[in-house]
Amino acid sequence: MKYARPQRIVKFVCQGGMATAGVLGTLAAAHALRRVGASVQWPARGDDLRDEDFTLLDRDRARTVATEDGVALAVRECGPEDAPATVVFVHGFCNSMESFHFQRRDLEKLWGPEVRMIFFDLRGHGRSGESSVGGCTVPQLGRDLVEVIRACAPDGPLMLVGHSMGGMAILAAAAQFAELFQERVRAVALLSTAAAEVASAGVPQLLRNPALDGFRLAVHSAPALIQAGRVAARQVINPILHVSSFHGDVSPTLSRFTTSMIDRTPVATVVKFLEALQVHDESAALPTLAALPELVLGGGHDMVIPFRNSVALARRLPDADLVRVTDAAHMVHMQYPDLVNAALDRLLLRGGLLGAGGKQEVAGG
Repeated sequence: MKYARPQRIVKFVCQGGMATAGVLGTLAAAHALRRVGASVQWPARGDDLRDEDFTLLDRDRARTVATEDGVALAVRECGPEDAPATVVFVHGFCNSMESFHFQRRDLEKLWGPEVRMIFFDLRGHGRSGESSVGGCTVPQLGRDLVEVIRACAPDGPLMLVGHSMGGMAILAAAAQFAELFQERVRAVALLSTAAAEVASAGVPQLLRNPALDGFRLAVHSAPALIQAGRVAARQVINPILHVSSFHGDVSPTLSRFTTSMIDRTPVATVVKFLEALQVHDESAALPTLAALPELVLGGGHDMVIPFRNSVALARRLPDADLVRVTDAAHMVHMQYPDLVNAALDRLLLRGGLLGAGGKQEVAGG
């Protein structure tokens, strides 16, 4: 199987530098973002996803993994349980495992029986259980990831793929479980993510927004009052998440699917994790990852985690492929799945996780 040459990808490897994070904005900024974000055409002009079945993951093998503090994580698996290699996907903030729909759809066909794929919903997201405020931290997400690996893939080589907060979870796991990465992890993909300095992004601006102050207080001290503040909190947060997902023309079907996924995330989860993202710093993980092949990929129009963060991250990882998808925003793996899948396929090969029968040609880069 051959991929078409990815015209929108520019790949380069950087040396040295510091990470900075971009501005997400407040509600007023969200209106400004609408002018530069995605454009959904109505009626749809050639919506090739009109008949797409986004319930694919619902039909995969299902199981539940309990975390150390008792949160039930929803897991889906596809591919043979005895496959030689396992790829684990970790989704981002206000998303669910369905955000990897196109990876699930296409990479199963590409990799065949040599690879098992595991997807799960982070705590407080999707079908997984709600977490306490104290459990909504990036280091805890790293421990949750390791619990999923222990339960679902206790042996064999691994490749880890994380988008946004999911990438941060992988970094947190590396900082806490260096032996796992030294002994079993063969490659890591970090999509639209950052190792640190998220505090200079728009997350603190959201935290300082008056519309969230009372709601945040209720989350911590009076959970019974949360419902009363849901509308105000959602009016501030969701428009920003929606308009920062895509850039340029986007399928109306894909836009609706992504909007629905964001809107299903409980507002309490959103507020709890905003503070965790503010203090996120997993730079300590980078020496552990430095010995592995990595993919660091971001969108040229990402306003949540600007591409300069990807550049800074790649500078700290000497064996990283740095890929810029010039026309993409934050949900790059959903808007340009062929390009992302080609990059993931290359990474799997670089990590030695596919045998001779699994080689595919990836053009471009």
